[in-house]
Amino acid sequence: MNEAIDLRNPAGIRAGDVYEDCSFHPVLCTEIDDDGDAVLSGISLIDGSFPRSCDARYCSPIRIPVEEVMTIKRDLEGYVRRRKAELDLLDGA
Repeated sequence: MNEAIDLRNPAGIRAGDVYEDCSFHPVLCTEIDDDGDAVLSGISLIDGSFPRSCDARYCSPIRIPVEEVMTIKRDLEGYVRRRKAELDLLDGA
């Protein structure tokens, strides 16, 4: 079966998923407000701050495997540097 991609939420993130927000925090998605655009909200798994919100289309959040969260938490600065370098490469492509 081939499911259609929701253009408002191209990564298909759902409540219960872990995603990377605009500040590169792994966030447990607790709610999706889909009145028009899809806005993801959740709790940071780095510092517990909430609500952490991102537009599912324009912020381009990505899913993060749960297994990677502790590695990210141990070295958030290193993770942020790596992700920014990856995004810079994509922007230059």
